[in-house]
Amino acid sequence: MEKTSLKTISPVDGSVYVEREYATAKAIETSLESARHASASLAALSIKERVAMCRRALDYFEANRQTIAEQISWQMGRPIAHSSGEVSGLVERASYMMDIAEPSLADIVPKPSAGFKRFIRREPLGTVLVVAPWNYPLLTTTNAVFPALLAGNSVILKPSAQTPLAAEHFAKAFEHSGIPDGGLQCLHLNHADTSAIIQRKAVDFVCFTGSVDAGRRIAVAAAERFVGAGLELGGKDPAYVMPDADMTNTVEQLIDGAFFNAGQSCCGIERIYAHESVYQEFVERYCAGVRAYRLGNPLEASTTLGPVAKQSAAAYIREQIKSAESQGAKRTIAADSFPADDGRGCYLAPQVLIEVNHDMSIMREESFGPVVGIMPVKNHDQAITLMNDSDLGLTASLWTQDAKVAEAMGARIQTGTVFMNRCDYLDPALAWTGVKDTGLGVSLSALGFAQLSRAKSYHLKLGD
Repeated sequence: MEKTSLKTISPVDGSVYVEREYATAKAIETSLESARHASASLAALSIKERVAMCRRALDYFEANRQTIAEQISWQMGRPIAHSSGEVSGLVERASYMMDIAEPSLADIVPKPSAGFKRFIRREPLGTVLVVAPWNYPLLTTTNAVFPALLAGNSVILKPSAQTPLAAEHFAKAFEHSGIPDGGLQCLHLNHADTSAIIQRKAVDFVCFTGSVDAGRRIAVAAAERFVGAGLELGGKDPAYVMPDADMTNTVEQLIDGAFFNAGQSCCGIERIYAHESVYQEFVERYCAGVRAYRLGNPLEASTTLGPVAKQSAAAYIREQIKSAESQGAKRTIAADSFPADDGRGCYLAPQVLIEVNHDMSIMREESFGPVVGIMPVKNHDQAITLMNDSDLGLTASLWTQDAKVAEAMGARIQTGTVFMNRCDYLDPALAWTGVKDTGLGVSLSALGFAQLSRAKSYHLKLGD
């Protein structure tokens, strides 16, 4: 039986930080009807008017930056020193999407044909359901909410039970933006009601970010009536360190890429392949850098690594490490180096494993935590084979001074994004997408507006 309310258990101290009642059947009906009316009003606005509306919403996030940052830390454990950066990221990313909205949604006009007026217009879909995750509760929501509204759709935002306050801030931000009533609503929903809403004609598209298993359930629900869905379902993102890599920069960036946000990033680095000629040096320098982290209470300014969001996640990661050890992997970080890790709770010491191989789940299945395996390779071909040996394909990063080599290798790597000398980053000018079980669809860039609008062709024969 589904619960009637959600409780957000803070990983900071195990307390109940937020409690909310799930929406009732009546509240859901009222919300869907309100969204339907709002979608017509939003569609009637010009793109310039929608942009102005969204810019006003950003003022709220700037004004409430510190409160929002502290709540993020309490809800999912990110160090307070890092949490306010997500507000900055929201503003930067949303502003970029506003800047490109008009050209991205402009009519497409083919080569003139005498006696005809022909064009393709991007029209709003109607109501978009955004099912948001907890790991970056502002940024991942921004990827869907702002382009959906800019395209003229209404939005119903269903947040994760781990970070419900983030969605409530979106609702408050748009209250003061001049959005039509019902244009953006926050609904706290259980799993059954979320699936039921997707199967209703009142929802015209679904944006989901989360696990592969949950994504499959969303896809099944959406398939009942062929409603479109954008699914971002995670990654097991690899890095390859080549012999000519700038070792100082590479080590620094790959440590941050693996352990920022306690490794709880879809595009975080989860496995590293180092050419055998630099493997030993890389491992030594990498492990020295990881040992410099300070694991502790995320509300303390000196903390650089907070707890993972859930105790179940910590237990899974510990078991994954234990399983790898039973198959021959070796830890490089002593457990007593991080006394905040008691072996049971959400505070999880960062770990680097060596002598790993692809028989181990830690090198093939998503960990989503502060652990990474490092493996030597003999050449580029072996690195590419291993990087592609995963059911997930979000990003891969190549560390070299030779852009031609990186581009050539990128063509053979099965991911949605290939980086050179950077990682764990979303550029709003580029399409955010993946292959294999990472999901379906595209967000960000001009292409991100395509899935949130409908192409309609006009073929008008003019008079003689």
